[in-house]
Amino acid sequence: MSRVRSEQLFSDAKLVMPGGVNSPARAWGAVGGSPIFFEKAAGSSIWDVDGNELVDYVCSWGPMILGHANPAVIDAAIDAARAGTSFGAPTELEVEMSRRVVDAVPSIEVIRFVSSGTEATMSALRLARAKTGRNKIIKFRGGYHGHEDALLVEAGSGLASQGIASSSGVHPGYAASTLVSEYNDLESVKSLLESNLGEVAAVIVEPIAGNMGVVLPADGFLEGLRGLTHEHGCLLIFDEVISGFRVAFGGAQSSLGVMPDITCLGKIIGGGFPVGAYGASAEIMSEVAPLGSMYQAGTLSGNPVAMAAGIATLDELARPGVYEDLQDTTDKLADGVTNVFAEAGIPVVINRACGLMTVFFSNIQVTDMETASVSDGDAYGRFFHQMVENGVYLPPSQYEAWFISTAHTAKNIKSTLEAVDRSLIA
Repeated sequence: MSRVRSEQLFSDAKLVMPGGVNSPARAWGAVGGSPIFFEKAAGSSIWDVDGNELVDYVCSWGPMILGHANPAVIDAAIDAARAGTSFGAPTELEVEMSRRVVDAVPSIEVIRFVSSGTEATMSALRLARAKTGRNKIIKFRGGYHGHEDALLVEAGSGLASQGIASSSGVHPGYAASTLVSEYNDLESVKSLLESNLGEVAAVIVEPIAGNMGVVLPADGFLEGLRGLTHEHGCLLIFDEVISGFRVAFGGAQSSLGVMPDITCLGKIIGGGFPVGAYGASAEIMSEVAPLGSMYQAGTLSGNPVAMAAGIATLDELARPGVYEDLQDTTDKLADGVTNVFAEAGIPVVINRACGLMTVFFSNIQVTDMETASVSDGDAYGRFFHQMVENGVYLPPSQYEAWFISTAHTAKNIKSTLEAVDRSLIA
């Protein structure tokens, strides 16, 4: 597969951007080689600048749940853009979008839109500190919640794939206020809460982890977190930037039945445009300016193009049977990949949720970052490159999720399984 143009563009990009990329996850540091430059996409397919077509399981890291360039989303965005891309003032579209999210997500009564998932999580932490008057937070090893200083401690995702436990440039005071626990380990959370009695403002967690690869919550884990945070007077924050409106219409909380105090959303709710949001009860959100003293602002927050695209996306996702079909597609892909690896005698563990899966090159169950880190990253890297050569684009890291969209067809699944078989033979 020729990638001459991509190689040239990467050489040019390295002269004007750090590492040639605008996000480290795009640099292929975990799998080696030079990243592909893309120029267009439609449905489940994506085309690079050299004209190669690939079946896409990255889906812009999640937001393309309806597939690329969904007509309803594109039409809504174009209509909104023609009327003006940003006013820095209230619009009716913000009200419409807010109502849709509030109606769908069980824990949200009032919402504030921002422009990224990172903004959502950092604002949620500030809100938790404002509400409780406390400074410390608990996060989980391998949990990536954006590049906010306090959260770049033992983070997963791109940091994990580059072997970086935390980021340089983070003030020691921020790091000192962040306590790290183990995912699916309630005793480790309880211990931290008891040894930092009355000091913890919030526990932040992905209800279904997606940044150490897909890891599901153990039975009772989220319920236990809910109980511990109640007992210790701190808030429970669900980072649903990945799981929100992907695993279920109202997010993981609507299917798992555990309600957080604050919910963070992103990716999907913008239909591919830069959007994030955080929301909670009216009482908690009354702390946010202009009602309260917790200041947070953004000129492009709730901009009309993103709101229009988000409304169109949620309207499409609200159609009957969408999530049942997406779960069916996910199961067929995961089951098929499992069978191909089994027939080849290669041990892998596949974790899945609706619209999400990760193939771990490991022979032990993956339940947290420790067990995820045992996976063979080099083997995944070789598999990744073979899959690209066979026309399938996967996440360029062992610690990321494969994203399945409603645009992936039975034909796509069949061709993907054939590509897996050819890649293993090679």
